[in-house]
Amino acid sequence: MNEKELQIAANEIRKGIIVGVYNAKSGHPGGSLSATECLTYLYFKEMNINPADPDNGDRDRFVLSKGHAAPALYATLALRGYFPMAEMENLRHIGSMLQGHPAIDIPGVDMATGSLGQGVSAAVGMALAARIDGKAYRTYALLGDGELEEGQVWEAAMLAGNRKLDNLCLIVDNNNLQIDGTLEEVNAPYPIGEKFAAFGFHVIEIPDGNDFGQLEEAFANARMAKGRPTVIVMKTLKGKGVSYMENAVGWHGQAPKEDLYKVAMDELTKAGELLCQK
Repeated sequence: MNEKELQIAANEIRKGIIVGVYNAKSGHPGGSLSATECLTYLYFKEMNINPADPDNGDRDRFVLSKGHAAPALYATLALRGYFPMAEMENLRHIGSMLQGHPAIDIPGVDMATGSLGQGVSAAVGMALAARIDGKAYRTYALLGDGELEEGQVWEAAMLAGNRKLDNLCLIVDNNNLQIDGTLEEVNAPYPIGEKFAAFGFHVIEIPDGNDFGQLEEAFANARMAKGRPTVIVMKTLKGKGVSYMENAVGWHGQAPKEDLYKVAMDELTKAGELLCQK
């Protein structure tokens, strides 16, 4: 995929996110929208995966450690071909395949997540298993910046650094907002990069994690790192793509009502049309 195709895909994923949380009447659109470009790049360009063979033992692994951003992962998996995008309309409904947090019985999901901080441990285990088994697959994990307040993140990071797991790439979605406000107002984990460096990580910091060019450069850099795990700390805009959600803390755990749903879908539809005209 070229950059324009990735941008079009990301816009479709954003539409899927909004459809999902609106029909569920609950969910986490803000942090899902901030991570959309990252997930688009991972699933459409970076990772070795095949929707027709989702359990292939040689596939790359992905762990959504910030499990509340499940709408973004689900919409990405749907657009990639793991299941129909129409499933997003059933998000969080009783009996639906797509519940509020990822579960491993969903096609394309490698780890059940939701308890913040635990996804990193799972990702470290996957990377260590690949080394023990002599497998070439890579493991990626996406964390929220507020999630870094969990001590288990740093316990897992310590092990990853000590074992020099250069097949592991962590990504921090640094949108600077969590459910109770800004990171500084709650319990700031800054400086993020320096902390991971102290645990033996190769640190890549990018000023705009919603820019595909910067993401491409960062992931290429990560693949070249040898003898140590990598963390990509990407600045993002929470709620990106929907005007009234951008940089607004209130859209962590809140779904739009009908009038705002229509505004969001109209904005995203127009954005898609403009992308196709370029």
